[in-house]
Amino acid sequence: MILCKDCELFEIDPNGRRIFHCDPFINIKEPECLVKWQLLRLDLLVSMYRGMTAWQEKMGPIQDKILKYVKRELEDLDESESWKIDPENPEDPAY
Repeated sequence: MILCKDCELFEIDPNGRRIFHCDPFINIKEPECLVKWQLLRLDLLVSMYRGMTAWQEKMGPIQDKILKYVKRELEDLDESESWKIDPENPEDPAY
């Protein structure tokens, strides 16, 4: 099995970032390269999921406040329009 660091399609930029010029649909060297690509994509998916959950944790309290505000506004709206409804027959609005 060829290690990525020994492959001509691999390079490290001056910042230390790994750059893969291989494409599993065009220029794959070995079957193991495909497995490595799958691991890289899985790692990317996991890191994106962690970022998304961290963002959702930050947004959770704000969403709760917004929902409470909307609920309070809807209750106030219902209360302000309660005079239109006949208490004896709530099905028939008196317009």
